[in-house]
Amino acid sequence: MTLPKPFITKMALLLQSESESFFKALKEPKVSGLRIHPLKISKESFINNSPFDLSPILFYEHGFYYNAKKDEPGKHPYHHAGVYYIQEPSAMVPVKILQPQPGQLVLDLCAAPGGKSTQLALMMKNEGLLVSNEIHPKRAKILAENIERLGVRNCVVTNETPERLADHFPQFFDKILVDAPCSGEGMFRKDEEAIKYWSEEHVLRCARTQKEILKSAYKMLRPGGELVYSTCTFSPEENEQVIEWFVENFPNMSLMEVPKDAGMEDGRVDWTLNQRKEMKKCIRLWPHKIKGEGHFVAKLKKENDEEIKISNIKYEKNIMKQRDLTDFLSFEKQVLTKPLRGTFSIQKQQLFLLPEHSPDFGSLKVIRKGLHLGQFKKNRFEPSHHLALSLSASDVKHVYEMSSTEQEWKKYIRGETMATGKDRGWVLLTVDQFPIGWGKETKGILKNFYPKGLRIHF
Repeated sequence: MTLPKPFITKMALLLQSESESFFKALKEPKVSGLRIHPLKISKESFINNSPFDLSPILFYEHGFYYNAKKDEPGKHPYHHAGVYYIQEPSAMVPVKILQPQPGQLVLDLCAAPGGKSTQLALMMKNEGLLVSNEIHPKRAKILAENIERLGVRNCVVTNETPERLADHFPQFFDKILVDAPCSGEGMFRKDEEAIKYWSEEHVLRCARTQKEILKSAYKMLRPGGELVYSTCTFSPEENEQVIEWFVENFPNMSLMEVPKDAGMEDGRVDWTLNQRKEMKKCIRLWPHKIKGEGHFVAKLKKENDEEIKISNIKYEKNIMKQRDLTDFLSFEKQVLTKPLRGTFSIQKQQLFLLPEHSPDFGSLKVIRKGLHLGQFKKNRFEPSHHLALSLSASDVKHVYEMSSTEQEWKKYIRGETMATGKDRGWVLLTVDQFPIGWGKETKGILKNFYPKGLRIHF
């Protein structure tokens, strides 16, 4: 890894006596981590049943380090079943600091590829509303796929500009995460592409973009609401100086004190333009101080001194008639052990179960509107992969069980049919009791419904 000379000069000047240990850390191998799905598996059960060489991430209770030289968790069936999400350890901190609660209205404004969105949803226990937005269409598609893989039920994925969202959702959200696009200095040892794109001009461009995004986030945050701003860069221009600008231009936004775990450091007052002491309340994670990559986190509250505007937001209503759902209700009766309750929505023959308090998104571009249940086809209903991964084995009448220690699950992931000798119709396939997808049994043969785009040939 060859670091840009201006970056070396800048960081040496900023860190002074610490710079030697900082640059030494950047030459070490990246740190690898994963975060379990606590609604699917307990920490204790994962430790006891995981085939990986694990050690706990001390600053996040559901996180683990794994040995990347020895283990490949991305190729294990638990990954396909959404039992965990592979995530850089330091990236787990911003959502922990935001502390979303079940039932709240939460926005992840810069959400792709989905690590923090899935973490938000699971901390919310799939209750309330999570809007996960990504401005770039290709990245929004990846975001939606990860929401699906983790079986998230309460998320609406949008592909919009922050400005258009702000116009539609004034003072709407209880909590907002702005994991801002940045120069990526904290990811240098993980992603050498970030080194190629780095320049001093790029840092300043990122800072301007971050300020514009925060303007939109401010408009959407309700009085009394909380916002977490984070980056994966070291640059003061994108961190303390952006937050300094934010509180100076929006005086009813105040920095909150948050507990710092071992190795986490205060924000640097001496790196701000106006030496604001409250910048100490920010958090810096350094690769030479913590087992993780570089990160910056600030938590702010919108003081309840702004006039609450009358919102024109309309909410989705369950206006669908029973006859519209006939084929789905027939599937539900034959396949599920208990009915699904909530507000249903049909878009181009695709059926969705909307999150609680789901607003009308109007002309905003929506990629995924809650839990995708499946598709209406001629005189029948075909369940989605998203529905399969949102269920547990006890939610369905018929299960085909596979083991992670045998090879049969690989046949399924490849898209192969299987001989079962039974004729039960729709069947949920599981690996060690974790749902991994659908199959349909007819005359002793299980037809494979694992999505073609996800199939892997081992």
